[in-house]
Amino acid sequence: MSFQKITETESNYHHLEKMPVAELLANINKEDKQVPEAIEKVLPQIEILIKVIVEKMQRDGRLFYIGAGTSGRLGILDASECPPTFGVLPGLITGIIAGGQKAITSAVEFAEDDTEQGWKDLQQHHVCDKDVVFGIAASGTTPYVIGALQKCRANGIVTGSICCNINAPLSNVSDYPIEIIVGPEFITGSTRMKSGTAQKLILNMISTCVMIQLGRVENNYMVNMQLSNEKLIDRGVKMAMEQLHNDDYETVKQLLLQSGSVKQLLKNRHS
Repeated sequence: MSFQKITETESNYHHLEKMPVAELLANINKEDKQVPEAIEKVLPQIEILIKVIVEKMQRDGRLFYIGAGTSGRLGILDASECPPTFGVLPGLITGIIAGGQKAITSAVEFAEDDTEQGWKDLQQHHVCDKDVVFGIAASGTTPYVIGALQKCRANGIVTGSICCNINAPLSNVSDYPIEIIVGPEFITGSTRMKSGTAQKLILNMISTCVMIQLGRVENNYMVNMQLSNEKLIDRGVKMAMEQLHNDDYETVKQLLLQSGSVKQLLKNRHS
């Protein structure tokens, strides 16, 4: 199958500068509605990848997201939310971006074009065959990401990927490729829009399902969340009150703060 960058095809909309705001919003929303429908088609591929990640983590493996630009930032966002949400140690899921820390907030010119740097960045984290490396690139052609996954495969490291083009070069170097086809962007080539939304939704699925499978969620509660601010403490107290059938807010709050997490509090009370 020949490779065509669907992500770069011309928008279905023209003369955007002449559209009223209401029409702009309606059209953007119309395009965005296509994203979950496109994801539904690749749920089996996502399921397989999640099972592989869980198996690796149960054997002390880790998950690395690696990308450039918006794709890299989305990986960092998802990884950074796992410790506070699920109480896992930093480093279990790590986001790596072409250009390093500066690239999180600013564009780093030509960083994504370096075919060697991705592997070097992974080596800083002592990546090994216990781990899974997941490449993120809307186009599926980013040299930084492709080079990293090629090196991973050569070193026996499991790879996964997500892109928004069919038969992309990135998919060809990935053990578990996910190709989510959302069509032309509202602004031609602006993959921070539908492609970025698709990536974010799938990353949500991956990390959430992995954490549930690893026992970091009970019922539908974040019982391992870090109590790092008053909002989360309040959420934890109410969660614990319900589980303990105790309406004394202050008493439960003190017990929770002493225990460090809802899960530990419930474990202490039941032991």
